[in-house]
Amino acid sequence: MRKKILLLLSIIILTSIIIYLFFLRERYPLHAITHSFTVGDSIDSYNGIVVYNNGTLYGKSHGKHYNKDSSFYYGKKWQCVEYIKRYYHDHLQHTMPNGFGHAKDFFKKELKQGQLNKERDLLQFSNGGDVPPKANDILVFDGEYGHVAIVTKVNSEEIEIIQQNIYMTPREHYKIIKKGNNYFVGERRKPLGWLRLPH
Repeated sequence: MRKKILLLLSIIILTSIIIYLFFLRERYPLHAITHSFTVGDSIDSYNGIVVYNNGTLYGKSHGKHYNKDSSFYYGKKWQCVEYIKRYYHDHLQHTMPNGFGHAKDFFKKELKQGQLNKERDLLQFSNGGDVPPKANDILVFDGEYGHVAIVTKVNSEEIEIIQQNIYMTPREHYKIIKKGNNYFVGERRKPLGWLRLPH
């Protein structure tokens, strides 16, 4: 009986490892799932700007967050918008004229390709247009509240992003497909487009 139980446990463990390696490894990297699960813990960083863990409740915030002298409001801890505004303010020295609104509000659907989004003081490009994303762009997703992320790497096949408030998954990759002069990002989940510093 004991041997049967040990054999069954071994099969379960081996099956779990195989499922993780083939189906879950990219979405849940080992370093993420073995990291502390405490809200507010640092789980990644890009150009010195830290991504914090927001826990399992993506709609929950943990208070307001300001820069050191309280002159600039980053947003609600540790929402996706907070990371974007903090990254642009601290790393790129860019203060958005309008820092409020949900993530989806960062993208103005009525703007034409390459026009200035005056609320963010950033150029706006649509997914499927003739301008591919590049590092430091803000990727904007639609949805109930939407989602925003920073592009960290771009090559001919995919982009890498860094994000906050996607539970323990600060990095993700999205395919990029070129059709003629147009660039399409994403398959299952597609962003509306991306925002970019004008200079």
